[in-house]
Amino acid sequence: MEPGGGELLDPENPMSTDWEDRYQRGETPWDKGAPSPGLVDFLARHPVTGRVLVPGCGFGHDVRALAASAGEVVGMDLAPSAVQGAESFPKVGGERYVLGDFLNPDPGFCGDFDWVWEHTCFCAISPSVRQAYARAVASALRPGGEFLAVFYLDPGNSSPDEGPPFGVDKEELDAIFAADFELLEEWLPLRAYPGREGREWMRRMRRR
Repeated sequence: MEPGGGELLDPENPMSTDWEDRYQRGETPWDKGAPSPGLVDFLARHPVTGRVLVPGCGFGHDVRALAASAGEVVGMDLAPSAVQGAESFPKVGGERYVLGDFLNPDPGFCGDFDWVWEHTCFCAISPSVRQAYARAVASALRPGGEFLAVFYLDPGNSSPDEGPPFGVDKEELDAIFAADFELLEEWLPLRAYPGREGREWMRRMRRR
């Protein structure tokens, strides 16, 4: 469930992009070869511990950044080639990768995580399933578990190498997550991938 590099999805079909095909063809402009700068900066001041789930993990750069402090980090992706690619990197700690659909998770992933980290998955799927996404996050977390996310207020689609395709504003985030989550803090990350400066917004939320 990684972003489609500016390729707009069919709003009636949240999985209309063939992610496995994109990986097999090497068309993965969303992969920057390094973890989210916003995540790296957060971890420098607030190491994440416990069990962490990373939906749409791609090649697992964020997973490995989290694994340096967390007890276990599970990266999930729809594309077999993404999971295989992630597994090819040297292990950092207690990370592992699974093939799966975050919107239709295995029951074993329900209520068992201390954190969910979001980066590019939410803004890559169709806005029509954002409520389903929020329910999936709430289901994955134990009561009191935390949801840490970088969202794209303006993802930018001026070229095929930009994305993900669907932006979001703060008011919509409030509407989607307020029922199940308490907002703890939000901020504009000081660092971002080149070209994404000022387009991202980070939130830390706690499951009610």
